[in-house]
Amino acid sequence: MLNTQSVKMEKLSGGQGVVASLKQEGVSKVFCVPGESYLPVMDAIYDEPSIELISCRHEGGASFMAEGYAKATGEPGVVMATRAVGGANLAIGIHTAYQDSTPMVVFLGQVHTAFRGREGFQEVELDQFFSHIAKWTVEIREAARVPELVSRAFKAARSGRPGPVVVSLPEDMLRDIADMTFTPSLERPKPAPSRSELEKISFLLKEAKKPIIIAGGGVVRSNAEQELITFAEATGIPVMASFRRHDVFPNDHRLYAGHLGLGTPAPILETAKQADVILALGSRLSEITSQDYSLFNKDQKLIHIDISEDTIGKVFAPAIGVLSDAKEALSALTALNITPQPESLEWAEERHEIFEKYSSLKIEEQTEAAISYQQTIKLLQSELPSETIFTNDAGNFATWLHNYFIFTKPNTYIGPTSGAMGYGIPAAIGAKLANPSSPVVSLSGDGGAMMTIQELETAVRYEIPVICIVYNNQMYGTIRMHQEIHYPEKVVGTDLGNVNFVLLAHSMGASGELIETADQLKEALQKAVKNKVPTLLELRMDPEQISVSKTITELRDRNK
Repeated sequence: MLNTQSVKMEKLSGGQGVVASLKQEGVSKVFCVPGESYLPVMDAIYDEPSIELISCRHEGGASFMAEGYAKATGEPGVVMATRAVGGANLAIGIHTAYQDSTPMVVFLGQVHTAFRGREGFQEVELDQFFSHIAKWTVEIREAARVPELVSRAFKAARSGRPGPVVVSLPEDMLRDIADMTFTPSLERPKPAPSRSELEKISFLLKEAKKPIIIAGGGVVRSNAEQELITFAEATGIPVMASFRRHDVFPNDHRLYAGHLGLGTPAPILETAKQADVILALGSRLSEITSQDYSLFNKDQKLIHIDISEDTIGKVFAPAIGVLSDAKEALSALTALNITPQPESLEWAEERHEIFEKYSSLKIEEQTEAAISYQQTIKLLQSELPSETIFTNDAGNFATWLHNYFIFTKPNTYIGPTSGAMGYGIPAAIGAKLANPSSPVVSLSGDGGAMMTIQELETAVRYEIPVICIVYNNQMYGTIRMHQEIHYPEKVVGTDLGNVNFVLLAHSMGASGELIETADQLKEALQKAVKNKVPTLLELRMDPEQISVSKTITELRDRNK
């Protein structure tokens, strides 16, 4: 759609210029921990009714909120913090956005120009500090250049492979007055495959007997979920989701073949191993998706389609590499009318049956007994509406969600491919702000929850009714699992103390409930969906069940 906004000229302070630029870019939410180094920006937000400031309890939580909000909206999340100390605290969110290809614009207050180079109070060269975990970094030294450089920051965050941009704002620049020129925001480029590229792809797919599609975040980013369904159905090619992109394709569809992630059952991984042609679409084929870069073999032909030229061929040399927006590519591929081979259709049916077999929950109806991980997933599936959005922390508990929850609608899953702990609760708050009419549920272990649980107070203060589920087994479970595998019975550093999460939730004004049986969880979920305040449900879990497939005892026994 053509942008018909006109060029505007105004005399503003640097801080006012930043906020005017945010308004120009359509920003409505800004997450922060307040800092004196960028007070002029906060003051200008106060005067701008179209932008809401969400003041958080920790910069790490603020950056996760912005990242979750960005994933939920598809537009850049905006977060602010002060100088080196605030910037260092939110670095985890920048790294998450970088690895997850999430558009984000980070504004950091900076030391007064006259004090630079003297190791001033909280002085760090912010643009250099963040340069290798951000897509672009810049310091705005002249107030007149604020509109130009902020516009460029948003363009960089949105275009190509999306990612975080860090903008450093010297304190004196924010107070300087200058004539500023505001131009219309730029649309995201959407390159398409060439005719010759489409002909080559068509030839490979027509000849393939066991083709698969690996669909990644690029499909979600381009809103191409429906185009993916249309193309898969037209060709009969089964679809696998890359790591933590579960909602890219309906999991109950006859062509869904499973998820490439942590703890994926070996028979499901066999689908990717047996494929003769792999169409990787909007996926960087990360370490986790590719199972430590070992999933593919030299006899397979890889077609790699991605919006970023740097991503194509970065980890695997493709037979065909195409620089394209996922939506444009899928539309063009569907128009080719590729007819699947009968053998290919039979194989697709077989692989979906394998997925169904290994994703089916096999649990007994023991509602009065101690709750199991399997029962929690079954109840999340049965008691919550299909439009519920899930976020999660890193941790073994998430493997039950990954392996057994059936995602049927797009834009219902938000997880950190970076594996960041503390992500779930603040990301859920960001997602709920983006989708106030949909239930939003975060899943955390007790270790990850304690890293950002203070943001529950933020949710209370802004009346954001998220549902936070905490699996409490009083340990850093994932690390304990690796500890038992490599150094059995030598437990050090992974045991945690007892935290009363329910009491903690109540102290912040949230609803809280201790869950010990399946019946209790069922009733609590039904109440939580209707609750007008945030809800925390603490689930007491058996520490012996360390992973989907093994107990601690079983891990120890296999080493004897």
